[in-house]
Amino acid sequence: MNNQHKSQVRIHGILSNTHRQAARVALSFDFPFYGHDLRQIIIATGGFIYMGEITHRMLTATQYIAPLMANFDPSFSKNSTVKYSDNGNLFVVQWDKVRLKDREAAGPFTFQAVLHKNGTIVFNYRDIPLPVEEINSTEHPLKVGLSDAFMGYLPASQLSDTKQRTIYEYHRVEIDTTKIVSGSAFEFTPLPTCLQHTSCDLCLTSNLTTSCGWCNTLQRCSDGIDRHRQEWLDYSCPEEAKGTCEDYNTVLPEASVSSFNHSSPGPTLSSAVLEEQPVTRGEFLQMENTAIIAGVVAALVLLVALTLLAVYYINTHPTVAPPFYLMQRRTNNYWPSMKFRNQGCHSSYAEVELGGHEKEGFIEAEHCC
Repeated sequence: MNNQHKSQVRIHGILSNTHRQAARVALSFDFPFYGHDLRQIIIATGGFIYMGEITHRMLTATQYIAPLMANFDPSFSKNSTVKYSDNGNLFVVQWDKVRLKDREAAGPFTFQAVLHKNGTIVFNYRDIPLPVEEINSTEHPLKVGLSDAFMGYLPASQLSDTKQRTIYEYHRVEIDTTKIVSGSAFEFTPLPTCLQHTSCDLCLTSNLTTSCGWCNTLQRCSDGIDRHRQEWLDYSCPEEAKGTCEDYNTVLPEASVSSFNHSSPGPTLSSAVLEEQPVTRGEFLQMENTAIIAGVVAALVLLVALTLLAVYYINTHPTVAPPFYLMQRRTNNYWPSMKFRNQGCHSSYAEVELGGHEKEGFIEAEHCC
């Protein structure tokens, strides 16, 4: 980044002068992460990017892109900065000359995470003054790699009326930390996912993906293990995905087509109706338009009625929690789950939020400690 023009690189004034802070940044393009197109990310001082949609103080748990997640403190030195660049095709975050908290004498670390528009992710390491395996993880998690998860609410228990938000990590990629040295780099190439298919035919016949199923209700292709897992279950998509595309395609009878083709030989259903009640082509089209308008009006009336019924139900049952189903992991017999609880400041992050003091175009929030 030192070779780029200053106008192309932005130094984040808050992250460069704080410890255990995270700030939201908008991308200029949709970045595909595990098949989900994201436009906003959260950069943390601790050497990682949080990719989740639901923010919380324990951003280190999962849903991250971590070139080197550790207890870095950019506020220790004026030379330590967190900077980023976005040229429309790739987004680069650089932790520049950052030092470890309480191990500042070990020297400055400089490394990058590069997000390409096509989903490719690159980790670049310029200066690694200390073997990564020697970094203490007691006060802060030490992770290198990628992770994603889906979230949901468990129903309120008999002991508590409060719903518990739970996260289920469904995939993780870990890098061998012994291979991280000065001048090294790692590239992650995204694999095709079921979510990229936008039709039933592609979903079930593509050679790029496996185990995909089509949920016609949601108009979505999925293997059931992604961020939309809860919605996939709520709409009974596992059962619906057992069908074939022919189950969802509306097959018109031959009569519907041949009624507009007067040269077609042989009797048809439509032609039989025309023989019993002769009408002109103009009258036939007028009747057809009237039927369509009547159908649209009926659908709108039904939609309004359902909306009013839903509002009434919500107002009269404010404590009802949506169901959350327990699942089994495809490769293991368990799901590593974590509940968002305050476990002390050493494991939490404070996001830069509105209501603080402005500094270099960013909003500054209080320290979590």
